[in-house]
Amino acid sequence: MIMFSSWMFPSILLILGFFVFVSNRKHLLSMLLSLEYIVLSLFLLLFIYLNLFNYESFFSMMFLTFSVCEGALGLSILVSMIRTHGNDYFQSFNVLQC
Repeated sequence: MIMFSSWMFPSILLILGFFVFVSNRKHLLSMLLSLEYIVLSLFLLLFIYLNLFNYESFFSMMFLTFSVCEGALGLSILVSMIRTHGNDYFQSFNVLQC
């Protein structure tokens, strides 16, 4: 029962993160925050998996490093978008929109 609940909580967090990412697509900052929420829930799932099967936790540190790089890239895109367009609306970033 404890093992089931340790897998269920991060899975629910992951599904909620996907729901927020899909439903809230107006601002780029809210999309980046929901992506970070998804990454943290994936890290929690990975950490539980690695501890359950007694694997090394080195891969989780690599995962955190790449997620920090992803966050820095997202923030740099946000800053450059605000400088060029003046807002963070995701619709103004779309080139194909008429």
